[in-house]
Amino acid sequence: MPVTIRSAGLNDVPGLIALEQQVPAAAHWTVEHYHKRVAGGAVLLAEQAGQLCGFLCAHSIAGEWEIENIAVAAGFLRRGIASALLGELIRRARVESSSAILLEVRETNLPARRLYERHGFRQIGRRGDYYRDPPEDAILYTLRFDG
Repeated sequence: MPVTIRSAGLNDVPGLIALEQQVPAAAHWTVEHYHKRVAGGAVLLAEQAGQLCGFLCAHSIAGEWEIENIAVAAGFLRRGIASALLGELIRRARVESSSAILLEVRETNLPARRLYERHGFRQIGRRGDYYRDPPEDAILYTLRFDG
């Protein structure tokens, strides 16, 4: 069954929160934070047969996008959902003539790191002790469109 990617609306926020709470690696935000991102950033939803199966939150500043949160429901892992979400953000960033997409990811999150690298992201640095519960370094990635 095909996956549909679309922009989120404010009425999608309860579903975003419900999905986020099922994914321990996702950033856990308040309702207000999701409202702000839906209204002023990019929140992409992945749906299959009308069921929310994943999402990606990002925002743009001065022509650079930053991925802030990405989550896929446990029952939909390893089906290309995160790849489809990431591909759509990359497509939109290119259409907008953005210069780059940036992100940080837990050092031990090897599946996510491989996903980003498959989409052309390159490691550019590290932030020591960036994450809590458990404490862990963040690996910084970028995908540049200029040049």
